Amino acid sequence: MGDLQTRSVGDANFSTGSVATGAHKVLRNTYMLLSMTLLFSAAMAGVAMAIEAPYMGWIPLIVAFALLFAINKFKNSSWGIALVFLFTGILGFSLGPILNYYLSTQGGTGIVVSALSMTGIIFLSLSGYALVTRKDFSFMAGFLMTGIWVVIGSIVLMLVGGLLGWQLTGLHMAISAAIVILMSGFILFDTSRILNGGETNYIMATVSMYLSIYNLFTSLLYLFGAFGED
Repeated sequence: MGDLQTRSVGDANFSTGSVATGAHKVLRNTYMLLSMTLLFSAAMAGVAMAIEAPYMGWIPLIVAFALLFAINKFKNSSWGIALVFLFTGILGFSLGPILNYYLSTQGGTGIVVSALSMTGIIFLSLSGYALVTRKDFSFMAGFLMTGIWVVIGSIVLMLVGGLLGWQLTGLHMAISAAIVILMSGFILFDTSRILNGGETNYIMATVSMYLSIYNLFTSLLYLFGAFGED
């Protein structure tokens, strides 16, 4: 009987250790792929800035959204990695015209540097906090999803209002501020999911982390730009 209990405890410890080892492997691969895609995205933004590519509106976002389905389908193959680079490259390229716009304005360099610095600080601080404390932030799922739907509804309202000639003063700033809060929450949530075995695919984890950083940066860029104009 005692031998059976000892074996059960040993199996449980082995299982826990296996989960922890798997989580650390996913986390390591995620950070590695995330670093490479961020560098590639920055390079593509640089190319767009150098050739002075025009602003393409919603086209890059529509293409990127379609790529998300392809990435999910090929997430367990090398094609998934190639699609992630295509996905992040397109979004990075779409940033080029936006960055050129801000850099052409008075104090634009400071706005871009401030947004980039703040994005890095927020990501490293929150992801580091989740890593050090190892807290489970799965309880945030409901709040984050509700927040996303509220933001989507607000964006639709803003677009409809623009078409109808409504003046929705401050709505864009409110949406950007909400996105900053939501993306910060997603950084905690996604890091926690990886650590606790909730996300076992580093390709999908990389996409989630990248989107949080991308949306965080663009929202901060708009907010700093708006305050700079004031």
